[in-house]
Amino acid sequence: MTEHTTTINPDTRAVKPTVITVNDTAVTVPDNRVTGLQIKEAAIAAGVPIATAFVLFEITKKGRKLVRDDDAVKVNKNSVFEAITDDVNS
Repeated sequence: MTEHTTTINPDTRAVKPTVITVNDTAVTVPDNRVTGLQIKEAAIAAGVPIATAFVLFEITKKGRKLVRDDDAVKVNKNSVFEAITDDVNS
């Protein structure tokens, strides 16, 4: 009898593309766990007129929360973000 061993990688999970809102525009991100930079890149690809240098905020019931490029964020269809220029002189 031949014995088969299956190893399950605990980091393997289903990827769930998710539609969120960035600057009042529907944006599809590649998963329901993304970084701030991934959110900005997806928004740019969706035609939102921002740049990766913009500052990103998550809009919650408690107010605005800063999301840095390397911050991991769990998102869902109700997630709303605002990206604004970092130019204090404008």
